[in-house]
Formats: sequence, structure tokens, C-alpha cells
Amino acid sequence: MSDWVKIKALTAQELLEQFELSEEGAAECIVADTTPRISIERLIEHGFFLDAVKLLAHCLPKREAVWWSCLAARKIQTPETDQNNIDALIAAEAWAKKPTEDNRLRARAMGVKTGHKTPASWAATAASWSTGSLSEPGEPEIQTPEYLYAHAVAGSVSLAAVLGNPDEPEALYQHFLAQGIDLAKGGNGSAETQ
Repeated sequence: MSDWVKIKALTAQELLEQFELSEEGAAECIVADTTPRISIERLIEHGFFLDAVKLLAHCLPKREAVWWSCLAARKIQTPETDQNNIDALIAAEAWAKKPTEDNRLRARAMGVKTGHKTPASWAATAASWSTGSLSEPGEPEIQTPEYLYAHAVAGSVSLAAVLGNPDEPEALYQHFLAQGIDLAKGGNGSAETQ
């Protein structure tokens, strides 16, 4: 698989309207009027991993993006991971496999319960922000912004890289980006770093 078949955006520019680049110098890697793939590859090549994660999170379809955050959260789980974070990840994975409203609401509850402080919590939040309303059940509907899920996905993946290896997160960033690129190519995210 060499083509990024899951990416529907024609240019990086249309995605850059949804978030801001965070690292100084990253903008120089962006080729706004070409496919997002070129900008992602350039960001990775120049070590702007956080911004590559953000752009890729906005490129991927919702289910693949949430699954990517689940892979990152799963990678850094340890025997010391508390039950609420285990349950948050399970809820996010359940939504990615079967995006029903019940699974979305379960993910939402676990995202709130875990306080948006961990990769699993942000993965669950990404699932809950992928469809449906932001309001509580029974309240007037508040439409979820189209790309809100991608912000949570980027938070989950980036946090996993930093928490997984606080001293040198670059290797985990590269691993997670390889997984995200595999998903963009239509894979299951099992790609390893080159």
C-alpha cells in the first residue's frame, strides 16, 4: 500500500483552517496547495512531530483517527494503569469498531470520568466528539464541530508519545506517525517505524 487512500482532503490548506501549527518553523514545511501527504512527510523529515500528528489527525476519517488514538493509548498502558483509563480505552475502541450512539455515549462518559488527562481519556473523548451532540441527553442539541474529534486525537497521540518516553518522545512520535500513515494507506495501523 503506497497511496494514502483514506485521505479525502485535496490540499493541506483546507485542513490548516481547523487548527494552528504549534512549533516555530513548522509553517515552512507546509506546502499548502498540495496534498496533505507532502506537508506531513516534510514535517516528519524536519522533526516537527507534534504538527505532523495534528495534520494527520485532521486528514484521517473519524473511525481511523479514533483507532489511531487507541493504538497510541494502548501502547503506553502499563500494569499500573487504573481501571477508569482501561475502561476509557475500551470504550473508545468499541466506538471505533462499531460507531453506535450507545458506544459514543459510553466513550463520552469515560472521557469525562477520566478528566481529559490521559491518552485513553482523549481517545474516548475523540470518539464522543466524532458524531452526535455536545449537549447532555434530553437537552437541546449542540452540533459537534466537524473537526473537533481530530483535536482530541492529536492530544491523545501526542500525550502518549510524551508520557511514554518523557526524555526522548521522538521515537514514539515516529512509531505513532508510522501507524497513522498505515491507517491513511488503508491498513490497520500495525506499521512499525522504518
